[in-house]
Amino acid sequence: MNRESARRLATAVPPACVAGSILLTIMIAALGPSAMVPPLPGAAWQPPYSLDLRPGGHLVVALAAVAIVAGTIGLVAGLRGLRRTGLSTAGGTRWLVVAGCLAAGALAFLPPIGSADHLNYAAYGRIAVLGLDPYVTVPSALPQDPVAGVVEEWRNTPSVYGPVATAVQALASWVGGDSVRLTVFVLALVNAAAFVATALLLHRITRRDPVRQRRAALLWAVNPLVVYQLAAGMHVDTLAIAFVVGALVVESGVLLGLGIAVKVTVGLVALGPAWQYRRDPRRLALIAGAATLTVVVAYWLAGPHALDQVLNASKTVSFATPWKLVQKALQALIGSGAYRAWIQAGSLVLMAVLAWLLLRRGVDADGRVDADGKVDADGRADAARVAVAFVVAWLFATPYALPWYDGLALALLAMVPASALDWFVVARMAALSMAYLPARQRDQPPDLGWLVTVVRAQVVPWLLLALTAGLVWWAARAGARARTRRA
Repeated sequence: MNRESARRLATAVPPACVAGSILLTIMIAALGPSAMVPPLPGAAWQPPYSLDLRPGGHLVVALAAVAIVAGTIGLVAGLRGLRRTGLSTAGGTRWLVVAGCLAAGALAFLPPIGSADHLNYAAYGRIAVLGLDPYVTVPSALPQDPVAGVVEEWRNTPSVYGPVATAVQALASWVGGDSVRLTVFVLALVNAAAFVATALLLHRITRRDPVRQRRAALLWAVNPLVVYQLAAGMHVDTLAIAFVVGALVVESGVLLGLGIAVKVTVGLVALGPAWQYRRDPRRLALIAGAATLTVVVAYWLAGPHALDQVLNASKTVSFATPWKLVQKALQALIGSGAYRAWIQAGSLVLMAVLAWLLLRRGVDADGRVDADGKVDADGRADAARVAVAFVVAWLFATPYALPWYDGLALALLAMVPASALDWFVVARMAALSMAYLPARQRDQPPDLGWLVTVVRAQVVPWLLLALTAGLVWWAARAGARARTRRA
């Protein structure tokens, strides 16, 4: 093979891997109920649709693994190639965005894959429509209900989602009635609309730089990991991300408040506008006031128990995090106990250190936050850069992590210049995607139990620990270099 042939092959690998991964994701959903796809009771003529082939668990899990690995390879190669060549065209990027939006639209008409969270959403909406409080009433309290009765893992857990998410779920339940299938389809349409809205917003905000615009498309619209987890997985995070990205693009406190009222953890994004307008009290008061009012009204309408489960969930330690290793070490050294208070305190310290290091390192671009906490000559800091620092710090420090949480960081990264953070977040999302392959445990082949006991509980926590250590090292070194240059 001559050099020209090798170059063409290398150029063809990223798009082939990305396209192949997304097509595999669509295929898994199209095959119908399986270990990856929970069945959706309802009339056969109602969407979402599938071939109803009911493939074996080994096949669909293998297809998902190939989709994750191939997608990660294609994504990394695409981002690396973009950095090396710096070549892009607006027209080509538009086609990437169109392709991603079409994939999200197609997935809305197919059953969600990877987890059974959408069954929880349908149940909480059903509970609300029945006049009960989803923040108090658990799905198992309605065992004979045609919608609430099909929940799998979270039968005894009340809603952890914000009032705006609950309102969307209630609307879907009102439309879907007794049909789980139709209820989920309405939720899928909202999810697809949020995915597309985010893709278009990112495309617009990066329009002045073709290279950054193409990178934004790679990080979100045609990112195989994002398509797999958020478009095909149909998680409520997609809606929250759309709101906060919109809030940063149009500088809207109302949109920011709506995002927080979908999922409270996205409130970290508010630190970006707070920094940006710290020298403009009037503008800061306007945005902060609108956001606060929106959140207060939403939670007031939801009732006094809307935050109960959020507070409980904040004390949980998930398997695929380094904190589970810490918990096991403490149990071995000191004795039985959850040590949740210690872990919470440690995670807050780690988050503060990471956020400080990421802000300290600065970004070599206009509107940067420099090592001394100042801003450049135009007097403004980019809210997205500050938001990225806190969101990434939270993701790497939190004791409870799931792969679709990383979609928020990728959307925010698409709004700022490229840096090594791209690689850290992509690697983290890929590792967590393998850890939760799939997140759903029902109907799993017994001989694949090692995916949980070995990959999720042992391999991935060590990988994430290494990534976290690497992130701290990189941010500290980058910050030191930034201080040296400014001195």
